[in-house]
Amino acid sequence: MKANRGSSGIDGVELEEYDKNLPSNLYKLWNRMSSGSYFPRSVKLVQIPKSGGGKRPLGIPMVEDRVAQMAAVMMLEPILEPIFHEDSYGYRPGRSAHDALAKTRERCWKYNWVIDIDISKFFDTIDHEKLLKCFERHIETPWILLYVRRWLTVPYEQTDGVRIERTKGVPQGSVIGPVLSNLFLHYVFDKWMGIHHKGVLFERYADDVICHCRSRSEAIALKNHISARMEACGLKLNEEKTRIVCIQEGIKGNNNKEEEVGFDYLGYTFRPRKALRKDGSAFTGFLPAISQKAKNKIREQIKGWKLSQKTFLKISDIVHLIDSQVRGWVTYYGKFYVSALKSFLQEVNHCIARWACRKYKRFRGNWWKALYWLGRLAERDKTLFYHWRAGIVPPLSHHD
Repeated sequence: MKANRGSSGIDGVELEEYDKNLPSNLYKLWNRMSSGSYFPRSVKLVQIPKSGGGKRPLGIPMVEDRVAQMAAVMMLEPILEPIFHEDSYGYRPGRSAHDALAKTRERCWKYNWVIDIDISKFFDTIDHEKLLKCFERHIETPWILLYVRRWLTVPYEQTDGVRIERTKGVPQGSVIGPVLSNLFLHYVFDKWMGIHHKGVLFERYADDVICHCRSRSEAIALKNHISARMEACGLKLNEEKTRIVCIQEGIKGNNNKEEEVGFDYLGYTFRPRKALRKDGSAFTGFLPAISQKAKNKIREQIKGWKLSQKTFLKISDIVHLIDSQVRGWVTYYGKFYVSALKSFLQEVNHCIARWACRKYKRFRGNWWKALYWLGRLAERDKTLFYHWRAGIVPPLSHHD
């Protein structure tokens, strides 16, 4: 729980506060759970902005409810993990988004067509009774069955105290939500695909799915069949965001126009890109690199630092302020086609240079001089900022 951090629920109790009297708190929770008298409290409802606009509801349980859910998850994972599909990657131990991306890249070399599947409001529309039928096929432990039912139906509570009753869906932000949603899609999609479309390869990370097809006609037929399957299970494809994409340039569709090439998946854009062979010769490969949506989101986060207003800080303070966030970007988006990330993250250096222009009189009105100073600083100590260690250093060629 500490490793996952997270904010307080509706009672305002933070993890650190709960930890102060941990033995007593855990004993009380165990006593209630073992006697059947444990009832989870309302889930705090917060709205977080979505990258494509709009807001996504996030449900934050109280600390003790997250502890209770984690206890259930620790018992559920060893039972459910062996049944999950090998191409299901989301929220599973030993698997990551990078694994899903690597497999997608590998298969894009072999198949020319892709269905980029988007399930509309997936977490909010999961049918409780259908989910529990899936759950009861594998879990017989009475207390887990009892409390999963209670966790599924616990109401949302807004900051003004208004409660919203829930009859479907799994709260995003709950500890047990990922396991339950994975189990639901295992039966709704993974297992169904293995029966009805055994030869079709796919990668699924939670509700983000990519299917590989040999032709446009195969992709259209498969998309229609998947859409019907989703509706039969209480879900619905987002028709605007679910796309059939060609991954080979120059192929013409029915209207004699070239098919759309490329798609986004897990923060990366897959499209034809220049690449180098081991002997140094160039070729065009269908490769993933940081997406434009991810870049826009990072730009907003860089603006949120407001460094130009913080001239009272020292350069070491700037390191402390931004380094963990930049480390996350480099670690995630630097896995594939790192040159695209490196050129983009020069914007971090530009942001620091603008801070220097405001802080030091000798740089005012001369941004290039501040950037050059930063580049010389990187020459002396490339370990100062994390992105400098990754080779994203300020250029020195534009100094005047």
